[in-house]
Amino acid sequence: MRFGLIWAEAANGLRRNLSMVVSVVLVTFISLTFVGTAVLLQMQIGQMKTYWYDRAQVAVYMCIDSDKCESGSANEQTIAAVKAQLQSPELAPYIQKFYYQDQKQGYEQFKEQFKGNQISDFVTPEMIPPTFWVNLKDPSQSAVLTETLSGAVGVQSVVDQRSYLDQIFQILNSASFTAIGIAALMLVAAALLIATTIRLSAFSRRRELGIMRLVGASNRFIQTPFILEGVFAALIGSLLAAGAVYAIVGVFVQGYLASRIPSINFVTEGDALVVAPILLLVGIVLAAVSANFAISRYLKV
Repeated sequence: MRFGLIWAEAANGLRRNLSMVVSVVLVTFISLTFVGTAVLLQMQIGQMKTYWYDRAQVAVYMCIDSDKCESGSANEQTIAAVKAQLQSPELAPYIQKFYYQDQKQGYEQFKEQFKGNQISDFVTPEMIPPTFWVNLKDPSQSAVLTETLSGAVGVQSVVDQRSYLDQIFQILNSASFTAIGIAALMLVAAALLIATTIRLSAFSRRRELGIMRLVGASNRFIQTPFILEGVFAALIGSLLAAGAVYAIVGVFVQGYLASRIPSINFVTEGDALVVAPILLLVGIVLAAVSANFAISRYLKV
C-alpha cells in the first residue's frame, strides 16, 4: 500500500509539473548525448592510435644534394652500407621488415598520392630522395634507429612518422576534451534544473506535505516520490541520449564516414551499446542525487 501511494504521489507530481519535466528530459538528453559522443570520440582516438602507430614507419632519407649533407650525397656504396647496417645484429632485432625505394619508385608513389593536385606538375624524379622504409617490431623504439643512422654517410635524415601522427592526435584530443567540457557544463545545468524542478514541485504541494508531517509520515516517505520524479525524467532523457548516440554511430559514422574513408577502423554500433549503460547510470545517479539534495534542503526550511 505504501509503495502504491508513493508511486501515485510521483505520478501526480509529474502530471502537475509536465513542462518542467520536459525541460529536465531535454537538458538531460542533450548533456548525455555530449557525454556519449565524447566517450566514443576517445574510443575512436584510441583505436586510431593503435592502428596507425602499429603501421608507422621510420623513413631513412638518403642525401641527393651534397650541399645539404655534411656526409656527402648518397651513392651505391653508401646505400649498400645503410642496408648492411639495417641487417646488422645491432639493428635487426628491432626491425620487423624494411625495403628500399629508389627515386623512380618514390616519384611514382608521389604522383599517386597527389593525383589531381597541381603540385605534382612541379616535381621531378630527381627531387625525390632514395629512401629506406623501416617497420619496427616496437614503434616506440625508433630512437635506436635514429641514433644509429643519423649522421651516417649519405643519410640526410631519419624521420619517425609517428611525429606527424602525434600532431594530428593532439588536435583530436583537444576536440575530445572540448566536448567533455561542454558535457560537464550541461550536466551541471541538468543537475540544477532537476533540483529546481523538485523544489517547485514540493512548493506546489506544500499543504499536502504539511498534512503528511502532521500524521507522522517520515522524511524518507515524503522524499521518495520527489526523487522518483527526477529519476523518471532523467531516465527518459538518458534513453533518448543512448538512442541518439547509437543513431549517430550507425548513420553518420558507419553509414557515411566508413564508406568514404575505408582505411580507418571507426567505432561501431557495438561500441555505442557499451556506452549506453554508462549514460543510463549517469542520468539516474545525477537525478537521484540532485533530487535528494533539493527535497532534503526544502524539508529542513
